[in-house]
Formats: sequence, C-alpha cells, structure tokens
Amino acid sequence: MTAQNAWHPSGDQSIARRGTLADLLRRSAAREPGKLALVFGGVRQTFAELDVTVSRAANALAERGVRYGDRVLLLAHNSHGFVVAYFALARLGAVSVPVNFMLGPDEIAYVLTHSGAVAVIAEDALADTADRACQVAGIVPVVRAAISSGATETPEGWLDFETAYRNASADEPDAPVTDDDPVQIMYTSGTESRPKGAVMSTRNLIAQYTSAIVTGAMSADDIEVHALPLYHCAQLHCFLTPDIQLGATSIVLPGADPATILRTVELEHVTKLFCPPTVWIALLRHPDFDARDLSTLRKGYYGAAAMPVEVLAELRRRLPELRLYNFYGQTEMSPVATVLGPEDQERKPGSAGRAALNVETRVVDDAGNEVPRGEVGEIVHRGPHTMLGYWNDPERTAEAFRGGWFHSGDLGVMDEEGYLAVVDRKKDMIKTGGENVASREVEETVYQHPAVAEVAVFGVPDPYWIEMVCAAVVVKPGERLEPEEVVEFCRARLAGFKTPKKVVIVPALPKNPSGKVLKRELREIHAASDSA
Repeated sequence: MTAQNAWHPSGDQSIARRGTLADLLRRSAAREPGKLALVFGGVRQTFAELDVTVSRAANALAERGVRYGDRVLLLAHNSHGFVVAYFALARLGAVSVPVNFMLGPDEIAYVLTHSGAVAVIAEDALADTADRACQVAGIVPVVRAAISSGATETPEGWLDFETAYRNASADEPDAPVTDDDPVQIMYTSGTESRPKGAVMSTRNLIAQYTSAIVTGAMSADDIEVHALPLYHCAQLHCFLTPDIQLGATSIVLPGADPATILRTVELEHVTKLFCPPTVWIALLRHPDFDARDLSTLRKGYYGAAAMPVEVLAELRRRLPELRLYNFYGQTEMSPVATVLGPEDQERKPGSAGRAALNVETRVVDDAGNEVPRGEVGEIVHRGPHTMLGYWNDPERTAEAFRGGWFHSGDLGVMDEEGYLAVVDRKKDMIKTGGENVASREVEETVYQHPAVAEVAVFGVPDPYWIEMVCAAVVVKPGERLEPEEVVEFCRARLAGFKTPKKVVIVPALPKNPSGKVLKRELREIHAASDSA
C-alpha cells in the first residue's frame, strides 16, 4: 500500500469509521436505550425500541426485493411509519425519495420516472394516487408497502407495512453503506417547469445537523413537536434527525393544526417548535393560545420566509421567554445556510442572519465576483452541507456549482456586519406557505387553456401565506375568460398550493425592449392594488 492510498479505507476499516443516518439512531439507542425517542398518537417508543423497529422494517423490505442503492418513493403524511421507513431505507443503503403528499398522479409519475424508483411506500389513504402515478409512469414496483393511517384497510395488492416488519428479524441488516453514498433524493421545484432531484449523502446531512445543532442551540434535553411535513427537508433535516442524533424526544403530529400543536405543547411539556411564519401567525390567532400553558416552550424556529416585524413583536410580547431563530437556506444546502439568532431578531428584522457553522456565504455578480457590502447580487454558498448534485442532470449540476460555489438563485445584500438580507428571487421562485412554486410550471399549465394568449405568474405579499401565487392573464382576441375559470382550470391540473389564489385579466403584460416580461413591475402593481 502506498502512502497516497493508505488513507482511503475499505472493508473493516471503512465500517469502523462509518457514520451513516442509521448509525445515528443506533448510537443514540446505545447511549439512552430507555429514553423516550418518538411519540405519534398512541405510539410511544424508546430509542432502543425504535432502533429495533427500524431494523425489522429494513429486513422486511429487503426480503421483498429492496436492495442497496435502490430508489424508493415515500408518500405519506407525518406518522410513526414515515419515520420508521425513512431510517429503514437508510439502514439498507437504499435511497429514499420523499414526495409532497399534495401532488397529483402526473406530478408523482415524473418523480418515479426521473428517479428510477423501484418501490413505493405510501400511506394507505394515498395508495390510489400512488397506483395511478405508477400506471402513468409505466412501472410495476417490486414492493408496494402501505403505512396505516387507521382510517382505511390495507388496499388490495399492497403490503401492510407494520404487519410485515413486526414479523421480520430484529438483527441489523448487513449492508455496504458508506458516508458518501446517496441516501436521499429531495425533489425541489427549483425555477424550472420540472422539479430537480437534489442528491444527499450522509456526509452532507451530518455536516448540516452539526450546524443546525450548534447554531440553533439544540440539546438532548429538548422535547420537540414536529408538525410540518416530514417530506420537506426543513422539518426532516433541521429538526427530526438532529433530535434523533442528540437523543432528544420527538413528538410527531400528522399536520400543523394550531389547536393540536398548542394542546401538545401543554401536555408533553414541549420545549422546542419549528413553524414557518404562516403557522406562527395561525397559533397567535387561535383562541387556545392564551388558554394553554406554553411556559415550557423555550426555543422557536422559523424559515421559508421572513417573519413579519409585527408578528415578531407580538411573539416576543406574548411568549417573552421564547428564543427565536430564523433558518434560511434551500434544499440543495441540506437545507440550512444562514441563521439569525435570538439576540439579533429585533436588531436585524427581516434578516436571514449570518453563515451557519459549516457554511461560507457570499453575494456575487454575474461573473462570480464578490460585490461590495450593501450591493445586490446572487447569494452563493459552499461547505460540506452542499448536495452531491442533481440526479441524472450533469448540466444543471455544473451550472449550479460554477466557480466552486453553489449558486442559490436568490438575490441578496450583505451588510457591513456580514448579515444577509434576501431581497428577491433571481429566477422568480414563489414561496407560499413554506412551499416552493416554480412560476414557469404554473405558467405552462395556464397556457394550456385555449383562451389564453399570454400569462405571467408571480408572487405577491399576503398576510397569511406570506406570499401567494398570482397570475396575470392576457386573453386571446375574440375570446372571453373569467378569473375563476383560470383558477378552476389550474386546480384540476396542479397541486392546491401551486394553483393561483389570485388571477387578474390584463390587456397586456409589461415588457422591456427585448421582450422580457417585467415581473418585478407586476408584483409592485398588484401588491399595491391589494393594499389599496
């Protein structure tokens, strides 16, 4: 063995140095076997119990043909079964592909085809959607496992996931998993008409967990509610998995119902909670907010959009002991890139904060040169959080990583102290209620209507959604079209969160001399008309 290759481990040496997602759970179980790890409804499991359940589930999937490196679609609301499936796939060395449960069959079919998924794990209530997606994609999964929601029987042709793993071996499967293997593909709407698959390795994710834990002041003593969707990288990778790594307790809720969140905070003595601004607003407006004992809540996190200054002030007034953190990033960063801590919430309102522990962040011009402080440019990052690349898309990968930095597509300004403010989206991404919507995808759908001549889709401020999808439509000569017709047309073809909440019929779209639609002008006009 030469000096050069002596430090490239293989075999037993590689296993001894390994630190995969599945290893995180096993190590927490070894440290704190009897500590409460996971609560979902009536299910309460210690770390030791959860670790055994995950091994059983991994073996049950392996017995039915799921192999190392296989991509497996995961389509479900938050549940105990979702968490078990996520860790079981990691333990097998399979690649989980979580999918937004609000997508329709055609949208899911694209993910199935593009990822090359060979198996599907879906909530029983979503099995029909998954089956239709498989038909559109023209695939026959090696296994279709149904996570029980308790509301329906296991669909015909589907494996009852819990029954299958209950009877499987509890031995940890022997899989050749390494830290640099792809462990997950997160599909992001990006700015294109089709989503891109951001490929994550354990090494990416653990670097991000370290940043989230340290910069977000997380600890093993935390008791956290997980109410936002686990298919999304924010709840899954900023909060749930770091809690598992730390040995903290996770209370998983099926959704972000304000009354349920508030009741759970009181009953479980919750110390930590993540919500996008829309959900924090819903909590503040709920009649139970002042009726529940929320005194144990010490750490609050938000992301996906800036917290309105008025809402921030109200939170500080009504929960004076709550320390707030703003996490900003994107899926490709696993996802945290910058953090605004509690000491800066009032001093730097609207800021995305400074680079997280394992991240470098700059604001650059189109040539990749750092711009002076106070000037607008594109936000770029680098560090071990960064994804491996886009699945089966070397051109977009190369474009995203040009110059040795990951190009976020967001525009921002860095102040003299190194605090980042996000001022616009370079390619017109709309973030509504914490979900990414690509304007081009919505535009292409609207263009399918026979009466539409031109359309521009953009986001405008909204007091609840923070940003809502708006469409400006030019009707073809001689045709008639009402805004409600456009909404219904989109609703039949797109997920609900992508469907425009506002449609305006206009005589023409504003354009520059080269013919480019001026979306900034549209945003200004229609934001002003809403506030008038």
